[in-house]
Amino acid sequence: MQIPQQQTPNAPPAGLVSREAFRDAMARLAAAVNIVTTDGPHGRAGFTATAVCSVTDTPPTLLVCLNRAASAYPYVKGNGAVCVNTLTASQRALSQCFGGKTPMDERFAATAWSTWLSGAPVLEDAAAVFDCRVSRSTRVGTHDILFCEVLALRHRESDSALVYFDRNYHGLPYA
Repeated sequence: MQIPQQQTPNAPPAGLVSREAFRDAMARLAAAVNIVTTDGPHGRAGFTATAVCSVTDTPPTLLVCLNRAASAYPYVKGNGAVCVNTLTASQRALSQCFGGKTPMDERFAATAWSTWLSGAPVLEDAAAVFDCRVSRSTRVGTHDILFCEVLALRHRESDSALVYFDRNYHGLPYA
């Protein structure tokens, strides 16, 4: 049975989505703020990311989207391991440090780190930590989608979460 498609009078015409319109609409999509780190034979690097989500729980897998023009890209691709560190509202300045042009050494000097199985830096006071190996990647447009198999994790209760919405940081209180 085929259902006829109807278009409402206010619907925009298909195929006319501009880059700017897409980015403006995506700004309305609230997302957790993460610092994604890597270390290994290709060096140590990290970046702020909101394009992170769960893929499956069997095996536990996340996806991380990474722009191929990002300074951290060759490190992540070469090392094949990442740690996704989910931030609390009190870590806004750290997010800004990892999201800008701050040199890599200065980014990591800003707070305490340890390492787990993958060798990627683990943020000691993150709300959640997912230590991963990159199991595969796919190219889409300007980005690679990294599928990250979780090797170890930790989460803790915190008083808040850091989210990014409408091109601004917001603290989300723990309920």
